[in-house]
Amino acid sequence: MAEENVFDIVVLGGGSGGYATALRAAELGLSVALVEADKVGGTCLHRGCIPTKALLHAAELADDARDGAAVGVHTTLERIDIGQVNQYKAGVVGRLYKGLQGLVASRQVELVTGWGRLVATNAVEVDSDGQRRRLVGRNIVLGSGSYSRTLPGLEIGGRVITSDAALELDWVPQSVVVLGGGVIGCEFASVWRSFGAEVTIVEALPHLVPNEDEAICKAFERAFRKRGIKFSTGVWFAGVEQHDSGVHVRLEDGKAFDADLLLVAVGRGPATADLGYEEQGIAMDRGFVLTDERLRTNVPGVYAVGDIVPGLQLAHRGFAQGIFVAEQIAGLEPAPIVEATIPRVTYSTPEVASVGLTEAAARAEYGDDQVTTLEYNLGGNGKSQILGTQGFVKLVRRVDGPVVGVHMIGARVGELVGEAQLIVAWEAYPDDVASLVHAHPTQNEAVGEAFLALAGKPLHAHA
Repeated sequence: MAEENVFDIVVLGGGSGGYATALRAAELGLSVALVEADKVGGTCLHRGCIPTKALLHAAELADDARDGAAVGVHTTLERIDIGQVNQYKAGVVGRLYKGLQGLVASRQVELVTGWGRLVATNAVEVDSDGQRRRLVGRNIVLGSGSYSRTLPGLEIGGRVITSDAALELDWVPQSVVVLGGGVIGCEFASVWRSFGAEVTIVEALPHLVPNEDEAICKAFERAFRKRGIKFSTGVWFAGVEQHDSGVHVRLEDGKAFDADLLLVAVGRGPATADLGYEEQGIAMDRGFVLTDERLRTNVPGVYAVGDIVPGLQLAHRGFAQGIFVAEQIAGLEPAPIVEATIPRVTYSTPEVASVGLTEAAARAEYGDDQVTTLEYNLGGNGKSQILGTQGFVKLVRRVDGPVVGVHMIGARVGELVGEAQLIVAWEAYPDDVASLVHAHPTQNEAVGEAFLALAGKPLHAHA
């Protein structure tokens, strides 16, 4: 017989969505049990956002070392010490993990380490340290996260790897084929190219970073081409053969590539199998948990957050959903999260950052004659010139209405997306933003200049 404990909320999964639910709920005075089979922090902290961005920072420093002579700083890149890079990466993850553990403990969240399963609409059963515990929740929050997908018939193993194994490599490959030109694939392609590898990306859709505005996609492809990153788009993967020293990758158009590794980066799937969700009557679709706008499932008292909910699979989305659900359960009636206002960033070189509707999506929603756009080139921005980056800010606006999309490409533009989110979420008009003062010289000025131009008073751009 399992030991039984009762809580206001039982959270299944300690990733961004799950731990945010737990911390906010505890802050609001609710009793919380947080169930996690591995480490609190989930994919983002341990196998995703944080370690990949640490690698990207190391890659940026490698590029800076190569390019220093262009600004009179004569540096050379002697070698990539991947062991030391991995130590640096692990140090970043370790410090953040220690801090998160402290937060969970200080909020008096009961952390239950073990594999949890939904065994009733109000109960999770956990095998923890040889004991079976039954955690009863007045509310249940499902946040079991995601896993690296593969394609049917494509077996992971050996020199065919996913991002999980890519993060643990203790050697720098000389050549890589990346299957998938989305965020994950392009970020690893960027890292490996900066580390000196020959990289080829294969993407079945017509463009790299295919969820972005088409103008951004094309500029991104030009930038990758200039960096020497090869890619084939609009073509399907046909197969791969492994041998002792590498892989032979075949495409359906007859092309073939030889490389040290094949990285499979075709997206992430919802980690919901064998967790009891369907047995308890929870509505599912292709493994995803279906919810309403308030993140309630079809079963009363059961909520879902993060990557298992259809939509953008982003850590900050899960984090925001966790806060929302905690406040919803506490009776605060928070405003629903609008998916279109969630910022998106690809942290490659160059970076891509966007929020809101692409031009194509806006025209589909409002009509061709109801949408106007403007592009402000970073060539007119002083800080971008100092950094030596190319790119632009693109604004998508409803005619005589608010801006519904902001799309950016260039070095460090991910740091600009906060203001872009406020603009789109608060339905700002061009004149609203044009009247604001942006510090000089910053890349943030590019946002201000774009809005000056859209408001009909361009300063460093042609009318």
